[in-house]
Amino acid sequence: MCDKKNSVLFNDTECIVLSPNFKLIDESQVLLRVPRKNNMYSVDLKNIVPKGGLTCLFAKATSDESKLWHRRLGHLNFKTMNKLVKGNLARGLPSKLFENDQSYVACHKGKQHRASCKSKTENSISLPIHLLHIDLFGPTFVKILKKKMYYLVVTDDYSRFTWVFFLATKDETSGILKSFITRIENLVNHKVKVTRHDNVNQFCDINGILRQLSVARTPQQNRVAERRNRTLIEAARTMLADSKLLTTFWAEAVSTACYVQNRVLVVKLHKKTPYELFHGRTPTLSFMRPFGCPVTILNTIDHLGKFDGKANEGFFVGYSLNSKAFRVFNSRTRIVEENLHIMFSKSTPNVVGSGPDWLFDIDALTRTMNYEPVVAGTRSNGFAGTKASDNIQRVLMMMDPNLQVIMERSSTINAVGTNEVNAVGGDMSIELPFDQKCLLWKMISYLTSQVMTEMMVQ
Repeated sequence: MCDKKNSVLFNDTECIVLSPNFKLIDESQVLLRVPRKNNMYSVDLKNIVPKGGLTCLFAKATSDESKLWHRRLGHLNFKTMNKLVKGNLARGLPSKLFENDQSYVACHKGKQHRASCKSKTENSISLPIHLLHIDLFGPTFVKILKKKMYYLVVTDDYSRFTWVFFLATKDETSGILKSFITRIENLVNHKVKVTRHDNVNQFCDINGILRQLSVARTPQQNRVAERRNRTLIEAARTMLADSKLLTTFWAEAVSTACYVQNRVLVVKLHKKTPYELFHGRTPTLSFMRPFGCPVTILNTIDHLGKFDGKANEGFFVGYSLNSKAFRVFNSRTRIVEENLHIMFSKSTPNVVGSGPDWLFDIDALTRTMNYEPVVAGTRSNGFAGTKASDNIQRVLMMMDPNLQVIMERSSTINAVGTNEVNAVGGDMSIELPFDQKCLLWKMISYLTSQVMTEMMVQ
């Protein structure tokens, strides 16, 4: 047939004989041309210039040959080796297909990595609180006002609605979870069927609820809770930096971030916010305010005189979860309270908190301690100062033994100054260079965390 100028086409199902007038329309579809010699079409695989679809003509390399070239090319990936062959990207490499038989142990020792945990493309959960993702974060280095160092993140798998709880110790986790599950089941009229969390002892068994545990040192299996935990921390860190409040308010920032994100994030699978998926209605955002913005708080507790100020200054630190009120820090009472009668200041800029002086009034504190400056005089008994100041010195020396050296130096200067005055017969007083107010600052810095943890949050 070929001698009669006919073209022959073979495919996987049939053989087609074409007329002598047949012409190939697109030459780019030709992958290989082999000349006819001695009534035969011989293909020399060593001299083939590989093109995209010629893998069918490549001979497979033996196992030993594949291993040899794999080692010669620095344990290169087999897919990359075949790309070099198919694309004719290198010279000297045999035109063969290299196969990996997964028997080379050295590659596993050098390249093995963690197994991937792919996310679902479709959610199999169709009801709220059917599956809860739980993660415990902490301890933090900074305690909040109620001595809390941990916080528990609970996320609903269906709606991605999130709750946060703050704990002083890990042992409180079990009781908080049981109370929360009972309360949330009554709220939505559904039962919690499954909980998924890390393999830790703080999550106790609850009757009738299946526990799904992640493998040790594999947090990606609990990725929903871990990701939400990271999102909350990043948002809280950003709000604290923007508001210029102290790190002591980290729990208020986390709680506010959770409250806001439940109303503004969009669940990818449902194209709705977690609030709408959980409560069945769209959220309202018009009442939201920047975290840490200055506010004035109406004083409805104290009995005020006719001409006394009616409001206290403070900072906005969150939203109430049980009532339609705002959580604010009252700068006068030094407590966090829930109040509806507040006014937000739009023009007053935030002031950077500078440690204890932002939380304490040093002058008011010295007055309550009956503190008086120590002054060296010409009295014969050598006593200087008051009983309160002596008590302060003893407390500070107990806190830091190095302060005793400073005290002794101050006493030496006091004695020298007194002798010089007596020698010249003068009647004057010399103030000690040792500043008692600096000692008060050191004591306050040392006791700040203890004082803050004793404050009561209303």
